[in-house]
Amino acid sequence: MIPLCAQRPIRWHLIAGSTRLSLSFPDHEHVLLGVNRHGVHVMDLKDAIRTIPDFPKAGIQFRDVTTLMGNPRAFRQAVDQLVQPYAGSKIDKVAGIEARGFILGGAVAHQLSAGFVPLRKKGKLPHHVITESYELEYGVDAMEMHTDAISPGDRVLLVDDLIATGGTALAAVKLLRKAGAKIAGAAFLVCLPELQGDSRLAEQGIDVSYLVWFAGH
Repeated sequence: MIPLCAQRPIRWHLIAGSTRLSLSFPDHEHVLLGVNRHGVHVMDLKDAIRTIPDFPKAGIQFRDVTTLMGNPRAFRQAVDQLVQPYAGSKIDKVAGIEARGFILGGAVAHQLSAGFVPLRKKGKLPHHVITESYELEYGVDAMEMHTDAISPGDRVLLVDDLIATGGTALAAVKLLRKAGAKIAGAAFLVCLPELQGDSRLAEQGIDVSYLVWFAGH
């Protein structure tokens, strides 16, 4: 039998100030080990996320991260864990996808001493913009960014609350690359792996990380 580590890559997340280790496997298993140096158990962030059934339509399990954001301990832990893989790396800008990506992205940018770039829905930005269109289930939408938000060669970390099918995130990657950015990675709070958005980003050469995952849609 081929050892697991030889079959599939493993992403390790060491949490600052903690002996907890999170192992993220491509088959979406997570192993959580240990407590922090003060003997305080590290939260399972899933417990801080509310699930609302049949929203916005029947059959959808909506993962409401506003409950996590409203919990000071959970929010701080989530931001620290999103930042940790990039601590010490050169990140020039953090790009957040409207709207919850603004909240997480701004906090991550602060921790990384990087600038923040909002990726907004069409018609929301006041200055000259570049645009990337993308398909929705029932139509087409567009994402925009100021033309002077990114300088060619900037190392940019993309942040959002959730990765599902990956359509919005892929549009964000195209938009950033159109401006000449080098994508350092894409970090999400939640992944829905059955919808394969993380795999689609990986196929585009993007290093994807996330903190928790949920089965189904």
